[in-house]
Amino acid sequence: MGIATFPHVAKLNQIIAVEKGIKSKSHQDLTAAQHGLQKPALLAGISRTYQPKDEEGEQLPPESTRVQVRSEDVLRDTAATLTRLFDVTATKDWANCEARADITVDGRVLVAAAPVSYLLFLEKQLTDINAFVRRLPVLDAAEAWVQDPSTDSWKTEPVRTLRTKKVPRNHVKAEATDKHPAQVEVYYEDVPVGYWTTVKFSGALPARRVNELVSRVEKLQQAVKFAREEANGIDVTDQRVGDAVFGYLFG
Repeated sequence: MGIATFPHVAKLNQIIAVEKGIKSKSHQDLTAAQHGLQKPALLAGISRTYQPKDEEGEQLPPESTRVQVRSEDVLRDTAATLTRLFDVTATKDWANCEARADITVDGRVLVAAAPVSYLLFLEKQLTDINAFVRRLPVLDAAEAWVQDPSTDSWKTEPVRTLRTKKVPRNHVKAEATDKHPAQVEVYYEDVPVGYWTTVKFSGALPARRVNELVSRVEKLQQAVKFAREEANGIDVTDQRVGDAVFGYLFG
């Protein structure tokens, strides 16, 4: 029942490459087999002959219909198809238990002997972390910021601005006469009354810090991909579990 599904000596990445196609074909074959078994006419056959009561009676030709689908054949073909899938998946999973590689950044081993499953986990997490870092708030570039240890944040240098107050003034448009009162117009004048000293604070990050974080994440992402490719390059040992499974199930 065993079917060779890959070269005698193969790499883990080769097994991963063919697994998806084998899984898809197995699903198609299993679906087709189920549909065939659900058509009673394909499973049924008949053979009948006719004999008249006397020699002068009407002669009719024999009739027959052959069985087109045999359940045992379907079981055998299904086992063969699924054995291929079971063996390839087992070969991949057994190899994944041994496939490991170091995550190295700038010549320094950050994580030693990481298994493939963890490398795949890291790749997904680092994608999310990359998006998170890129959304970090950045200090307004229009301001000059310095670190303030007392508040553990960033602040600007003090800026002094003038505070004014509107004070009413009278403008005499026409002096008073013995016949008419004076014509006076009221207007408001901005008069300096004090000074504001303003210091702005911010919990955002300098652009160079955000850029540095993005660079670090991307560098680690690259290192994890390299490690995964290295781990997936190991030689695999063919696993033959399908025969045992289907020998028991359909035997």
